[in-house]
Amino acid sequence: MARINTNVQSLVAQRVLGSNNAGLGQALERLSTGLRINRGADDPAGLIASENLRSEQKALGQAVANADRADQVLNIAEGGLQEVSSLLLELQGLLTASASEAGLSKEEKDANQLQIDSILQSVDRIAGATNFQGIKLLNGNFDFTTSGINTAAISDIRVNAAKFSGNSQSVNVVVTQSARTAATFLSLGSTNLDLSSATAQFTIELGGKQGSREFTFASGTSLDSIAAAINQFTDVTGIQASYAGGAATGITLQSLEYGDDEFISIKTSSTGNIDPNTSGIYTRPAGAATFTNQLAEFSGTLNPIRTTGQDVQGTINGVQASGTGKNLRLATDFLDVQVELTAAAGSALGSADTFDILGGGASFQLASKADISGQVSIGIQDVAVRKLGNSTLGYLSSLANGKANNVVDGSVTDAQKVVAEAVKQVSSLRGRIGAFQKNVVGATIRSLGVNIENTAAAQSVIRDADFAAETASLTRWQTLVSSATNILGLANQQPQSALQLLG
Repeated sequence: MARINTNVQSLVAQRVLGSNNAGLGQALERLSTGLRINRGADDPAGLIASENLRSEQKALGQAVANADRADQVLNIAEGGLQEVSSLLLELQGLLTASASEAGLSKEEKDANQLQIDSILQSVDRIAGATNFQGIKLLNGNFDFTTSGINTAAISDIRVNAAKFSGNSQSVNVVVTQSARTAATFLSLGSTNLDLSSATAQFTIELGGKQGSREFTFASGTSLDSIAAAINQFTDVTGIQASYAGGAATGITLQSLEYGDDEFISIKTSSTGNIDPNTSGIYTRPAGAATFTNQLAEFSGTLNPIRTTGQDVQGTINGVQASGTGKNLRLATDFLDVQVELTAAAGSALGSADTFDILGGGASFQLASKADISGQVSIGIQDVAVRKLGNSTLGYLSSLANGKANNVVDGSVTDAQKVVAEAVKQVSSLRGRIGAFQKNVVGATIRSLGVNIENTAAAQSVIRDADFAAETASLTRWQTLVSSATNILGLANQQPQSALQLLG
């Protein structure tokens, strides 16, 4: 059928040409942008998935940046602590030098005290000056804040890490096994040592965690004098003695500290034929306060008898904590806390105390999702001289001129104990920071790097153009456009044949 007004073949050719031009344009766009999806119409579902992956990739990249920043902050804190540690070691040397009385003039002691004072001032200066972008790191700024602590039950608390939602986190400490010192009772029959003759001797060797010492006593020596003689060497043996009169006449021997590693060893090489019916070595049954279990009688040569202390055991917020001496430690992802109990609380079963953590600590966002599970925290305690040490031994500030543990007229022995505790605390803090950097920050950076790679790969599969396929598509569309253009020219010529019918 020949028509003039309506050229159906031309319309078909125009439609096909338009469709081919659209396909050619899409191929050119994909090849020029490198993307398979340039707008929602290209692939609605793919666009949604791609945008979600791009968002995740961006957040992961920022989490890596956060981890790098955390590492930088902790490096600066570690640098300050390293210098504090060096100063404490120098301080230990000065104390040892000052303990040598012979040949040490007062002027030399004064000079040593001046050095000690300058070291203490330097420690305080480092604690106050170590900072990152003006944020002080070692002055307690990143320590955790607590409240409601019963000092009759808890003598010291160190919150190493805590994550919680809300304004505070309650911490409940329950003692399930009491802390005990190593303790032994020497029953000697009367208030004075009663041997078989005036020339007889009672020789006993006492050993403890610090060392051992042998003592020899004559008949008639009062038990008060025996206890005093033992206590003169408490620093050598780690054992203290006390006289018990009344119905249970004897001497109680007790280790200075609590814990499984504390012990008392007793050995006799001569008992002076003391009456075995009224003398002997006794210990306490488990959970008891009195000495009712007889270990041995004083008769002839006595092989070493050993009694040990006991570590505290308990739970913190319902989770089993590890115990050492009177200290409980819980280390979980959400709470890492060390609690030092008083002697009374550590020795009694049941609830010791409940206190609250109000906040604080150095918190870092190391995951792509900003919630509590993606955050990590670490507590960095104040390393000023008034904070290093503990309430039992004293603090580093007690070594200053005119204080109780100065080297001119104070106790050098107590000063060394304080410094040893301070060294332990700074070393422990450095160790925690190092472990945090290596096992938390470092591991997170490596893990996030893998996640970024996998997320980018998944996003690329969905969104990026396949150049091989798109090049083939471009060639196809170019051919089809050329073909459709030629056909449209032929279709436009067809109505002219109808004019030939007019003659």
